[in-house]
Amino acid sequence: MGKPLELKDQFGRVFPYLRLSITEACNFRCQYCLPNGFQKPCDMNFLRRNEIINLIKAFAQLGTKKIRLTGGEPTIRNDLVEIIGAIREIKTIETIALTTNGYKLEHQAKNLIDAGLNAINVSIDSLNADKFKIITGHDKLQSILNGIFEVAKAKHIKIKTNSVLLKGINDDELPNILRVIQNNNITMRFIELMRTGDNQDYFEKHHVSTNLMLKHIEEMGFERISRDKVAGPASEYAHEDYKGKIGIIAPYSKDFCSSCNRLRISARGELKLCLFGDGGLDLRPYLQSENQIEELKFQILKALKFKLPTHNLAGGYTGSTKHLAQIGG
Repeated sequence: MGKPLELKDQFGRVFPYLRLSITEACNFRCQYCLPNGFQKPCDMNFLRRNEIINLIKAFAQLGTKKIRLTGGEPTIRNDLVEIIGAIREIKTIETIALTTNGYKLEHQAKNLIDAGLNAINVSIDSLNADKFKIITGHDKLQSILNGIFEVAKAKHIKIKTNSVLLKGINDDELPNILRVIQNNNITMRFIELMRTGDNQDYFEKHHVSTNLMLKHIEEMGFERISRDKVAGPASEYAHEDYKGKIGIIAPYSKDFCSSCNRLRISARGELKLCLFGDGGLDLRPYLQSENQIEELKFQILKALKFKLPTHNLAGGYTGSTKHLAQIGG
């Protein structure tokens, strides 16, 4: 038998991790992403469930081990539980993860976990209820925290939170984070604000490097821990006095792209080689039948030859990403 096909680019990077957007719609109005809310396009024809499963079967055969469902806000889809259940039937997929704003988590947690979810990231941009409402447009912080603690009842679920670091808004919340992780096995992550096509004024006003936050936690004795091969882009830090961890995602760091291990699919079936790249390859014509999986794999491997070594965010280039709700960050 020949060597199995592998998702590997010309720079030697391997991609066992797929981020799959299942909708562009979102019910939040986060200042840095959709300050005016989701503007419904004429065409809401996002990937159907059978297309999603055919896609994941192809990626699984190419060595993908981790699937992260994103949006928009993926819990808006009424068939999310069924999608997770169908992915669980693909035995080589080891991790089924979800990134969510947590709006419905308090009531959905048990069904999602029973379906097969085993990792979750929840966006919480502030642990101060007033600030949270200002940033997101919703007074839902306590409900979202309730949802996280509901998930935590299932001891095998990996729980992480994401907080976009915003100068003058939430860059003073490290003490709140430390109180949460002291006795809870949760990884709370700070994400450096990224420039996109339509947030440039906001970026100029509120961007702050994560280096200062990193300096604070290192001075406190937090130490960097090793990164799993299917882990996301965060550097994680642990401390013997804290049950949880702190994560730092620094997309402007010079070596950020060297460890890239993930590919992205848009809610309309476009393969995105980089969050901040131009365009994408339309895979949807190859998702209509299981009989097309071999051709689908061929198209994916062919496209991977064109993945660039790095983005050019530091130079102000954002590619075709107008806002992060398009492709789930």
